[in-house]
Amino acid sequence: MTEQLTPAQAWHRLQEGNARFVAADSSHPNQDASRRRTLVHNQNPFAVIFGCSDSRLAAEIIFDLGLGDVFVVRTAGQVIDDAVLGSLEYSVSVLGVPLIVILGHDNCGAVTATMDAIDTGNMPTGFLRDLVERITPSVLTARRDGTTEVNGTAVEHVRQTSKRLVDSSRVIADAVEAGSTAVVGVSYRLAEGKVVRVSGFGAL
Repeated sequence: MTEQLTPAQAWHRLQEGNARFVAADSSHPNQDASRRRTLVHNQNPFAVIFGCSDSRLAAEIIFDLGLGDVFVVRTAGQVIDDAVLGSLEYSVSVLGVPLIVILGHDNCGAVTATMDAIDTGNMPTGFLRDLVERITPSVLTARRDGTTEVNGTAVEHVRQTSKRLVDSSRVIADAVEAGSTAVVGVSYRLAEGKVVRVSGFGAL
């Protein structure tokens, strides 16, 4: 079973794994048959990663992790909805995860689509429209602050998502206030493979 970490220790462990990945020195931990067998009846992840669904953003790979290490939730543009909130609250209240990571990235297609919709006035159809509508406040905030390019806007979206998560969930807000959980927003640089912290709530 994974040892219980503090929020700061969990964040440090993720940083160490990402540094190995960036250096092309990944250790690929906890990926063997023995580890698989130990996880049959329980799990004790040390972090939950809520990230974009982009195929270039596989959380366990970029943080050099294995089975049972992290609880992962993904949506296009890391958009929050009720299912996401329920999943994240489960990770905190049932699994006791000490760290929530909001994982965005540069050249995000969902952010780009939202920027295009705002610029042209042409909203997409179907459920893609819902994604665009949920990302729109982040794009408008970025533009109000003078940011008009996609990567800076994607960073602002991570910041806004982190804040929205704490504002929306009493369970998570209480855990952050108690010091048992922290929320950190990070932006992943596709070319470098590096994660950069851009926001945070709680003791890190």
